Amino acid sequence: MKNDYQFVDGTRLSTVIEALIFASDEPISGQKIRAIIVDNEEQIEITEETVSDFVDKLNDRYDKNGLSFRIERIAKGYTFVTQKKFHYWLSIFQHENAYRKLSQSAIESLAIVAYKQPITKPEVDQIRGVDSGYILRQLMEKALIEVSGRSDSPGKPLLYTTTNHFLRHFGINSVNELPKPREIEEILKDDDMAEHRQLLLEHSMIMDEEEDTAESGDSVVNEDLDIEETAEEINKEHSKDEEE
Repeated sequence: MKNDYQFVDGTRLSTVIEALIFASDEPISGQKIRAIIVDNEEQIEITEETVSDFVDKLNDRYDKNGLSFRIERIAKGYTFVTQKKFHYWLSIFQHENAYRKLSQSAIESLAIVAYKQPITKPEVDQIRGVDSGYILRQLMEKALIEVSGRSDSPGKPLLYTTTNHFLRHFGINSVNELPKPREIEEILKDDDMAEHRQLLLEHSMIMDEEEDTAESGDSVVNEDLDIEETAEEINKEHSKDEEE
């Protein structure tokens, strides 16, 4: 690559950037990549724009060589993803496990939070027509939503928003990239989606039966208190992990 700085050990700036992105468990920001390199190499000074330029050059190399992956900016950081043309094959491989993780009820509630955030549990309940406490706790345990404060409405119910993990889970950089309702309708009307919709329906029916059983035995008394306790427990677990 043009103007690709070479370190003493023979490695190139481009491959160092590539290695940092590859090794990171979650999307790594251009700012962090820059800091790691500049703080540990006195002979070089780069900017976040430099990192972005090298990511573009790496992607050009991947495309020219017909590789199945590329680097994308997701959740305010860089991460490796597979090329879109391989998504069909991956969906066959991942379909069953993916929909065991999120049931139809969970996806429905998550969509409401994503599109209406910040939103309270009573507002989610009103839209769904059923109590959503159990589902919201599940989504919190999966780190897809979080408590972001309290509403000014009577009783000051908790407010829910999506998390950075939500962005990573769905491969987007911000909630503004979520498809518009009209776009979703067009996708669902596409004849090519017929088989996929049938698989979704079959899995959601199984998962709904399991969750209906769980929800029927779940107490709805002091629901916000229960969820708040869940949030505190999750935060404690995250704090322990960070300390370790």
